[in-house]
Amino acid sequence: MAEQDALSVVERFGDALNSKDIDAVMALMTEDCLFENTSPFPDGEVFRGQEAVRAFWTELAKTPGMRFDTEEAIVAGDRVTTLWRYSWSNDDGTEGHIRGIDLFKIRDGKVAEKRSYVKG
Repeated sequence: MAEQDALSVVERFGDALNSKDIDAVMALMTEDCLFENTSPFPDGEVFRGQEAVRAFWTELAKTPGMRFDTEEAIVAGDRVTTLWRYSWSNDDGTEGHIRGIDLFKIRDGKVAEKRSYVKG
């Protein structure tokens, strides 16, 4: 897979997630997909397969003001690393955020792995 193609998959994945279009998110993930969440600390929870990963994204999409903004992306073959800022709306209307990175593995034009890490 060309590096530009791998980056395109990750960009479309991010757009679908920010649009809270979980069907589109899952269409961009392999049947045997792997997602490693940033919590609970220290290692995060691991979700495997379409059903488990879909359930996680569905819950996350309920977060008021949820948005991921990619600050930088680095591509190396079928691997894409993104530096991101995740924002949400607090109950009092203020914005909360964290920053982190994702390590993606792309296979057959889809996300096979998404491993997430945060600062702090």
